[in-house]
Amino acid sequence: MPTLEGMCRNITTLRGLEPAATPEEIEAAARQFVRKISGVQSLSPTTEPAFERAVRAVTDAATTLLDDLPPRRTPPKTEPPLRRLAAAREKSA
Repeated sequence: MPTLEGMCRNITTLRGLEPAATPEEIEAAARQFVRKISGVQSLSPTTEPAFERAVRAVTDAATTLLDDLPPRRTPPKTEPPLRRLAAAREKSA
């Protein structure tokens, strides 16, 4: 069963990242969005199917949106959580 742990409370801007947002970053943002609007804090056998369908739909919509928007003039002010975690792991290694 997928975990909802390790996500931040806010969804960060993915448009304009260098390098571009990865599929994993887009899915993480979709999971955070679905978690927030559904109020599902942990998955159970009764919530998991609907939750995962919603994550796939939001991931697909977000990917299409990011692909269709024009380039951003300035990069976003914050990095996505997955990049912050990777940077922290590199510093501690």
